[in-house]
Amino acid sequence: MIDEKGNNLGIFPLAEALKLAKEKNLDLIEIVSTTQPPIAKICDFGKFLYQKEKEERKQRVKQRSDEMKNIRLTFNIGPHDLEFKARQAEEFLENYSKVQIEMVLRGREKGRRDFARRKLEEFLKMINKNYKVTQEIKSAPRGLIVIIGK
Repeated sequence: MIDEKGNNLGIFPLAEALKLAKEKNLDLIEIVSTTQPPIAKICDFGKFLYQKEKEERKQRVKQRSDEMKNIRLTFNIGPHDLEFKARQAEEFLENYSKVQIEMVLRGREKGRRDFARRKLEEFLKMINKNYKVTQEIKSAPRGLIVIIGK
């Protein structure tokens, strides 16, 4: 059994542990049920739930940072649209760890991959944030793909 300050009190029978918790006007919470004997803690149940929720929130934020955001460019994209997408990529780099940029090629555009590659390189130069290329420009089923990260 563990008290509200985190000190180990030792092994107690259930009735005695409940009595001790009641004396302190707190709750007895089973922390680990798989061990023998199970580990219990004396604390306020509301505070305990709040701490658990706080830990889960931290884990969710950590998971979110591992997400990859996508930006799609087309072969005939205009200069203003390229600037807008570059600003969007900068925002994604701030909030997420990776950004995948895809240049979509359709029909006869697939025959002009060299032009699409130059346009994609030009787009990468427009991004003002510091980044590193995680995956070089490579061919994909729909066109060209590059992945950048912080």
